[in-house]
Amino acid sequence: MNGFIYEKDTDNIVTITMDMTGPVNTMNEEFKALLGENVERLEKEIDTVAGVILTSAKKTFFAGGDLKHLLSIKKGEEEEFLTEGMGMKSFLRRLEKLGKPVVAAINGAALGGGYEICLACHHRIAINDPKTQIGLPEVTMGLLPGGGGIVRLISKLGFANALPFLLEGKRINPEKALKAGLIEETADNQEDMMNKAKAWINANPDAMQPWDTKGYKIPGGDALNPNVKSMLAMIPAMTRKKTRGLMPAPEAILNVAVACLRVDFDSAQKVESRGLTKLVLTPEAKNMMTTFFFQMNELNAGGSRPKEIAKNKVKKVGILGAGMMGQGIAYVSAKTGMEVILKDISLDDAQKGKAYSENLLSKAVAKGWMDEAKKDQILDLIKPTADDKDLEGCDLIIEAVFENIELKARVTKDTESFLTQNGVFGSNTSTLPITDLAKASAKPENFIGIHFFSPVDKMPLVEIITGEKTSDETLAKAFDYVQQIKKIPIVVNDSRGFFTSRVFSTYIEEGNILLKEGIDPVIIDALGQQTGMPVGPLAVHDEISQELTHKASATNRELDELRGENFCDNGLTTDENVKYLINEFDRRGKAYGGGFYEYPENGKKYIWPKLYELFHKPEIKIPHQDIKDRFLFRQVIESLRCLEDGVFNAVRDGNIGSIMGIGFPAHTGGVFQYINTYGTKKFLQRATELAEIYGDRFAPPAILTEKAEKGELFT
Repeated sequence: MNGFIYEKDTDNIVTITMDMTGPVNTMNEEFKALLGENVERLEKEIDTVAGVILTSAKKTFFAGGDLKHLLSIKKGEEEEFLTEGMGMKSFLRRLEKLGKPVVAAINGAALGGGYEICLACHHRIAINDPKTQIGLPEVTMGLLPGGGGIVRLISKLGFANALPFLLEGKRINPEKALKAGLIEETADNQEDMMNKAKAWINANPDAMQPWDTKGYKIPGGDALNPNVKSMLAMIPAMTRKKTRGLMPAPEAILNVAVACLRVDFDSAQKVESRGLTKLVLTPEAKNMMTTFFFQMNELNAGGSRPKEIAKNKVKKVGILGAGMMGQGIAYVSAKTGMEVILKDISLDDAQKGKAYSENLLSKAVAKGWMDEAKKDQILDLIKPTADDKDLEGCDLIIEAVFENIELKARVTKDTESFLTQNGVFGSNTSTLPITDLAKASAKPENFIGIHFFSPVDKMPLVEIITGEKTSDETLAKAFDYVQQIKKIPIVVNDSRGFFTSRVFSTYIEEGNILLKEGIDPVIIDALGQQTGMPVGPLAVHDEISQELTHKASATNRELDELRGENFCDNGLTTDENVKYLINEFDRRGKAYGGGFYEYPENGKKYIWPKLYELFHKPEIKIPHQDIKDRFLFRQVIESLRCLEDGVFNAVRDGNIGSIMGIGFPAHTGGVFQYINTYGTKKFLQRATELAEIYGDRFAPPAILTEKAEKGELFT
């Protein structure tokens, strides 16, 4: 193996096969050296070269930038980093200006730096494998494409068509990439791809990049074009609205994209490199690289799954309860090819649950994402029923009935006997202890919590909860099932509220406390969003519904009495407000006509006016920064208590779970990474201040004090 394999055939077509050290090709020091050597060789031999095919010996074409290196860049190293980046880009520029056709033969995923290499070629052909992804997802890591990706994509597609791929980090399969103009051809297999590449070279001996031809204009026009001008007037504000000023990468990408419309190609390349250099040093980029790449890769590689147990696949899954959660679980399971038994009390209710899948699939067909045959194939996998016997032979049964221990115990006893030998029984509970629920099971070692989030088809996370008797085999099977349905599994140990529900409830509670203190409800929700949370605490409480909160609270109070615990003390103000609103005004939440908000049929929601009369005290003034800190610190401190209580197996599960499950601001990298960036000592000091002013709920847990004293990070 020599990194890049250089071969010339009898037609003088050179094939350069990237086969770098390690499992994937990546944009590291080895790549830069190999790229430089091969470009220089091509330039020396140019008179005997008819064209060049760039391909890969790996399963992926190219894995992108070296994030470990990017994460290591520190202040004071900017000039060196910039020079390094421009040097690598100069070789890509020389490649596309060889004077001979260069084809990217894409035999696997080409993301980020991988697709930037493809853009520096004159023609792109990808094997039509739906697993192959193409795109520039750097924005999802807090970065921008720094290998010429912005400049070339804008030059190739135009400002309007390129922006979604740059600002949203879209990853698409070869078929969609062909329609979008990211590639020019697809191939059936490796041989077909190479034959097409050679044919294109022979047909285009004088190939040049469009932007290097005389008089070339960017599709859609430059900054002087009236249509582009109108977009330039709107897009910055739209981007700021989405990022709330918390994510520097989208705005940096937009700045480079605009520069592409105003300056020449090579000058725009310099602007792009300066933009990447600035972003690499931001805490947001370092947070997002840490969590969304390194920690996510650890999790996807197995995370807290027992390593010694062989992989399992679920063939038949039973879902008990065809309501909001059950119908969503049925949909995501059938979509990945599992036979699904969707059971409810009546066949009519079960059929209504299946109709949810039919509705979602019909929308996918209407948008061109799948054909009718595929839709019917998925629907045929879902069998609605009211008969327990139809569950016979299930590898996995998941109950998604109401949060009531007696009800859950009854359905467990009624149905677990239909499981295959060593089949798994899962509970989609959000708060009830798995060890307690497992008492109803004849095989508590095969019982586990599998907590989905609503709406199931959109939310990427699943929280797996092990009870005291849950076996490693059961955990492994649950973990494999979650990955099988293309969700992200985090594993936590049994406790009241587990992790996500326990922490998320503090966000709602803090909103309710602020309301009771007299703060304007509009300000409460606005400041909640300004922290980076998806919606304000009052608005999200309406979505969950005060009715559901009320019922869940009653269940948990009964548990407190039985177990001699005080779990419900974490939500005293929420309970008080909810009881008042329901008993006095029948305000039960959005699904019931209104809660904190009014929901007019033809208009935007607005705060229920009576709320001002009941709670608002204009004379109460709390600094906005204090309110924002209260929202985030409350969640982080509860996460620290979870860590102290042994709820977590790994810090990464807390970081990923907080972002993917409860919407903790992505730019922070998650609850524990937020402390690392804030600084453990500074965080301890600020938490102490908040506790002195606003109460013991902000009191720093011992684990925080220990880390701060030692100057350690949460890793």
